[in-house]
This record gives sequence, C-alpha cells and structure tokens, in this order.
Amino acid sequence: MTSNVLEVGTGIVVITSVWIAAVVIGVMLLRASGSAKLGVIPVFLLALTITLVLVFFPRSPETEIPFKEIEVVDTLFIGRYVLLAVASAVFLVAFFMLLPFHLLEPVYAKALRIH
Repeated sequence: MTSNVLEVGTGIVVITSVWIAAVVIGVMLLRASGSAKLGVIPVFLLALTITLVLVFFPRSPETEIPFKEIEVVDTLFIGRYVLLAVASAVFLVAFFMLLPFHLLEPVYAKALRIH
C-alpha cells in the first residue's frame, strides 16, 4: 500500500514542493540585478526535468489492486435526470414568459424644465 500525505500520494507532494521551491527561487532571481536574472532559466529547466522524471519513471506500478472494489450503483439515476429536465423546462418557460415584460417595459420621457 502506498503512503498518503494529505490524502494524496507522495509523488504529488514531491512535485508540488519542487515547483514551489522553483517559483520562490525564480522570484528571488528575477528581483536580482544584472545577469543573475538569467538564473531563472536553469531553475525552471531543473524543475521541469525533475517533474518529467517523476512522472515517466514511477517507483511502483499504477495498478496494484489485488481485490475487487465495491461497485456503487445509482438506482435513482433516471429519476434525477427527469427531475433535472422538468426543473430546466420550468426555468426556461418562466424565463421566456418574463422576457417580454422586460423588453416591453415602457420608458417614460422626463419632463423639460422651463424657467
């Protein structure tokens, strides 16, 4: 069984920490003067290389489940979609019934002030 950190795998935590460190170092290098700003490029390439190595060469196989998982069946699937369709139809009918009232609302002219 793989170990989890904050409910995600350790690889995600490692990749996240690598990119956080790369961003922090990159921001510090960008604030530097002169040719030190170009140090951002190797930092970015190093973080990208570490990420690609961790993604394409994993430590363990992805599918390591020796037991059958419990299959969850949604028995109210059709009822939910019927309810969603009815609610959508009622919304559209109400919207298109109120639309003429909005478009046909009279605009009254303002009275001219005569001195």
